[in-house]
Amino acid sequence: MIIIAGHELVEAEQRDIFVAAFRDLVTRARDFDGCMHIAITADSVDPERVNMVEVWRDADALNKWRKRAKGPKVGKPKHIEVKRYDATDGVPLF
Repeated sequence: MIIIAGHELVEAEQRDIFVAAFRDLVTRARDFDGCMHIAITADSVDPERVNMVEVWRDADALNKWRKRAKGPKVGKPKHIEVKRYDATDGVPLF
């Protein structure tokens, strides 16, 4: 299982536009074989922060998706902190 998680900082007045630009990509990713979860959302506290999380079945699925993802044309964020995590398993929290 591959987890990609982190955040980006954009100008506060551009944050909602930035998030909305990814709607099509999120919709397509959720329908893609191997995508277990994806979300690109506005932070509930910081008006400049966009939170991102992706969970993929395996590296093969992620690599296939990356070859056809075609993300939106958005301006460069002020800061990016996104990391990839390799997980061996996942179990329900509750």
